[in-house]
Amino acid sequence: MTRVALIGSGRMGAFHGETIARRVPGARLVAVADPQPGAADALAARLGAAATTDPAAVLADPAVDAVVVAAPARFHADLVVAAAQSGTHVFCEKPMAMEVADAVRATEAARAAGVVLQVGFNRRFAADWRAARTLIDGGLGAPRTIRSLTRDPGGFDPARVAPDTIFRETLIHDVDTLRFLNPGATAVEVHAIADALVRPDWRDRGLLDTAVMTVRFDNGATGIAEACFEAAHGYDVRAEWFGPGAMLSMGSTRADGLVVHGAAGISAATVRYDQDLFRDAYTAELTAFVEAAAHGVPEPGAPSGEDATEALAIALAAARSVREGRPVRTAGVPA
Repeated sequence: MTRVALIGSGRMGAFHGETIARRVPGARLVAVADPQPGAADALAARLGAAATTDPAAVLADPAVDAVVVAAPARFHADLVVAAAQSGTHVFCEKPMAMEVADAVRATEAARAAGVVLQVGFNRRFAADWRAARTLIDGGLGAPRTIRSLTRDPGGFDPARVAPDTIFRETLIHDVDTLRFLNPGATAVEVHAIADALVRPDWRDRGLLDTAVMTVRFDNGATGIAEACFEAAHGYDVRAEWFGPGAMLSMGSTRADGLVVHGAAGISAATVRYDQDLFRDAYTAELTAFVEAAAHGVPEPGAPSGEDATEALAIALAAARSVREGRPVRTAGVPA
């Protein structure tokens, strides 16, 4: 049994905690840490774990084998480093860091300590994305174009949005998808445009809510990614791979298979939240992490510190492209 601690008890942390406690074989949630007084108590009590306000305490506890970091993004890199230095295997939500130098620092700390480091790019664990990658690896050849999109259902709190949020915390998923679906290729140039179209009043604060970016790869493929913070039809995540022998489509907004044909037209229910759309993928990624922690060896293809660093570098290059109004060269690692 792998004993897991959770750092961060907010929306995503609570979901991960419940997943570990109730849906991941071979895992036991032993502690929930959140520096906000009282924040961890209710979740820990509900899931049968201990609660603390001190993340360092759970990392120092010899009864903890692995930790899931779901704290605010600005704390991720330091928590990964602290986990590595304590010899604790670590799963970190994306982005792993806010700046590339910190992502490198976190990755090197995990490597030096010999601990498993897995990053929360959950789409790699969604059944249709994984099936597409299997077909690509089976010999479909290099893609001509790859597309990925993320449209959130809206309701964003302006306090949670900062300049570059749409790149660091939303499009970074799509960047990882582009890399995942173009294995072995390296991004060489990024060009992006973005604006505040949902909330024009954010524009003078540099808070962008709609963005499109292109990524040119060294094998000639072009990746296109887009994101928006408001979609009336719900949480919408899809991808497409187009190559010489096939086109692969991934993702659906549908909540179920029911389609209603009536006098008012044709309708179907759509998914409203990420935790509903990717429930199985979130479970699969944490299951893979727990198994990796138990054996001390990362699962092949699981998103690594290097993957997180490269995705962040591309996302930040896109943000720079918007500011400077021009394409930006990148020099990264192969997908």
